[in-house]
Amino acid sequence: MEIEGFRFPDDLYYSVEHFWGRVEDSLVTEGATDFTQQLAGEILYIELPRKGRKVEQGKPFTSVESGKWVGRVYAVVSGEIVDVNEQLEDEPTLINRDPYGAGWIVKIKPSDSTELTKLMRSTDPGFRQWLLDEIQKHKRT
Repeated sequence: MEIEGFRFPDDLYYSVEHFWGRVEDSLVTEGATDFTQQLAGEILYIELPRKGRKVEQGKPFTSVESGKWVGRVYAVVSGEIVDVNEQLEDEPTLINRDPYGAGWIVKIKPSDSTELTKLMRSTDPGFRQWLLDEIQKHKRT
């Protein structure tokens, strides 16, 4: 789905903090949404978290830097980080170029798969309006 020039694949889960999750086997791959990367501008640096770190849904676990700001990365689900995208160390702009593919950030082994129900889908009835409200909110800031 595309809304106001921002892409949101229908097969992903989305958090209110503008990160996505994709269920792959027993893991959840997480990354920044197209909205996040466009708002941030060119990503210059990401602090990669360590494998084995425990994360909690909706809580920050690392940060990214662009020419515009430093922002936090929030976990889409609780669990343990089992893989990190080491390519981002040398090429953080992968988040800009391919946010839903090569720009993924971490893979999490979820501790409670029911947490996915707390996330949004682009096909949810209120998703479009929520995003339009977010776009307006960030235009003012």
